[in-house]
Amino acid sequence: MRHGPAPLAHDPLRLYPPSHEADFERCAAVSGGNFPARRRGGGRVIHNPSLARRIAWKIAEYAMIGVVRGAFALAHALGPDRSSNIGGTIARRLGPLLPQQRIGLANLRAAFPEKSEAERRAILAGAWENVGRIGAEYAHLGELFDYDYWADATGRVEVEGIEQFIALRDDGKPGVIFSAHLANWELPAICAARYGLDATAVFRPPNDPAVAHVVHEIRSETMGGLEAARQGAAFAMQGVLERGGHLGMLIDQHFTRGVTVEFFGRPALTNPILAKFARAFDCPVHGVRVIRLPGLRFRLELTPALELSRDAEGRIDVQGAMQAMTHVVEGWVREHPEQWLWMHRRWRPPSAHGALKAK
Repeated sequence: MRHGPAPLAHDPLRLYPPSHEADFERCAAVSGGNFPARRRGGGRVIHNPSLARRIAWKIAEYAMIGVVRGAFALAHALGPDRSSNIGGTIARRLGPLLPQQRIGLANLRAAFPEKSEAERRAILAGAWENVGRIGAEYAHLGELFDYDYWADATGRVEVEGIEQFIALRDDGKPGVIFSAHLANWELPAICAARYGLDATAVFRPPNDPAVAHVVHEIRSETMGGLEAARQGAAFAMQGVLERGGHLGMLIDQHFTRGVTVEFFGRPALTNPILAKFARAFDCPVHGVRVIRLPGLRFRLELTPALELSRDAEGRIDVQGAMQAMTHVVEGWVREHPEQWLWMHRRWRPPSAHGALKAK
């Protein structure tokens, strides 16, 4: 059964407008690194790299894939508890030495002016630890998610709102699910796959090709549908909703040509694509978050469908919908600030292109 209007397919860039730099990078990735000649500001032309250099890059990439696989194999051999603890300890000690430490502190000072500098540094230390733990936990994702709806005993993962999750699975309607970079944010996609929810996770691959390759292998083994954030992804995302499936996406990162929302009292740009799809298909919007608990345990929480503002025609308002989702995310972050990704440049001045106007 077909849900929603077809005209979206005729104008996908209105749904997911990539930046010019992202366009170039994606074209290069598709061509296997065979970059076209590119003219820079001074008029100098950057020609295609030589065949020997491209071969060297490819060899280096495969070598790094081997290194990353070796690191993941070591983490797997250590077991989930030891590897998570070691990863968290290493990141807590090394993170403050990285340039991103300054970004994190600046974000925390603006978000929590009422807190002391010692409190903000403690939050950021916890955030570094969380990042290190996640990196080590990738080797154990399938093992970490041990939730059993029918079992009396509690494992590493508990789920609140499982009844809503099952209802979402069985209602035969499309839906949108938003989340944030909190605790181990990979777990909800595994939950969806384990319990038969037709869901596609939209993700941004890691910047490092070797890490991206291995992480994709792990995600493919443990999760359901996966769709990389790329040019043309809007068509695939639309197809998911048309067949009555669900889209899941992290919405708490900067998107240069996004809509403006208020986040911790400051304007921030966010990708409007989930709200645009919710408007086009008039489908429910839920939020899901992960909370890290002591002893390498986690709690997943699924919210009820959000009540979203609508325009005079009764259609979901895109900017208002993204603001409602962002408000939920802010509440999550305020509750467990040490589990969020403060090192990301979430608040940035508007680009030369300006923010997209939500329609």
